[in-house]
Amino acid sequence: MSSIDVNKQTEVWKTKRLVKSLSMVRGSDTSIVSLVMPPKDHISIINSTLANECRASPNTEAQSAIKLAQQCLKHYSQVPPNGLVVYCGTILTDEGKEKKVSIHFEPFKPINTSLYLCDNKFHVEALQELLDNDSSFGFIIIDGNGCLYGRVTGSTSEVITQFTADLPKEQDRGDRSANRFNRLCEGMRYHYLRKVAETATQVFISNNRVNETGIILASSAEFKHELQKQNMLDLRIKAKIINAVDVSHGGVNGFNQAISLSQECLSNVKLEQETKLIEKLFDEISLDTGKYSYGIMDTLKALDMGAAETLIVWESLDVNCLILSGPDGIEVERFFTPAQEADRSNYVDKDTGAELEVKEKMPMLERLTEIYKNRGAALESVTDRSTVDL
Repeated sequence: MSSIDVNKQTEVWKTKRLVKSLSMVRGSDTSIVSLVMPPKDHISIINSTLANECRASPNTEAQSAIKLAQQCLKHYSQVPPNGLVVYCGTILTDEGKEKKVSIHFEPFKPINTSLYLCDNKFHVEALQELLDNDSSFGFIIIDGNGCLYGRVTGSTSEVITQFTADLPKEQDRGDRSANRFNRLCEGMRYHYLRKVAETATQVFISNNRVNETGIILASSAEFKHELQKQNMLDLRIKAKIINAVDVSHGGVNGFNQAISLSQECLSNVKLEQETKLIEKLFDEISLDTGKYSYGIMDTLKALDMGAAETLIVWESLDVNCLILSGPDGIEVERFFTPAQEADRSNYVDKDTGAELEVKEKMPMLERLTEIYKNRGAALESVTDRSTVDL
């Protein structure tokens, strides 16, 4: 996995944690502002809207939240390429005390929602939609007039590239000239399919791996079956094919039709991949192959040794990594659950009795991605929705 993929995965996890924490937060009346701006919005227009809202609102808590939002926007001269999300206002802590919060960031991928709400809670639906639609799927649409390569991510589709072809139709006459013409047609068809396969490699593979969660083949004839039977496709792409559908058109119309015909398949892919991944781990454990490790310390040891091929991480892992330092300045790394983190006895050196100071704290998921970046392992995340009995 490239550093870009790792950084995106880290941002996805951060967003999931943020959504979870913000969903549980409450304020009073209209003390909280949720602001979502798609890439094409303009900071000046939103600033003007907020100024008008602030003047029109009789509620001092709402005015305070809006002013915080305006302060956040001062960090930006324009909306970032992926859009902008702002959450700010006065919230109530677990102890019932008021606390001002101010969060602003560019999401990990383009956001299409436009939102401004002043409420007693944060509205995270737009971020949740990004998370739900994170997987991308490649489409190869083939017919006698050319080939189109597309990508679908959530509710967004894009044409990556396409090229045209002009394949003649074979003749039914049985004379010698017709047979020779048909052989020429077969040769042209073969070279056309080879170009389809070679272009697929260029489009969907980078850094020696397929960029998509799955690939769908679609054609109005037997092209898709011929492409697979003649072993023209790169084996890495062939392994990612999750569906083959019949479409009545090529080009963009065929692409849209293929998307419509593949909806059920696309929704099941992530769950199926998780199930296979966990089953593979359990097979290694049951056969006692020694090619596995689990638990934080054993996993970190395998990563440090460069012995890990695949790193499987549970998305909801609620463990933090803390860097603790004693009076002598020596730092140690500890991993705590929320309960362990609240236990002050864990911040005392067992040998000397000295109190340990927290120098740094980060979620374990972020620490794992930081460690594994240069270890050559593939990073896979799983949820608790798998059908495997854990």
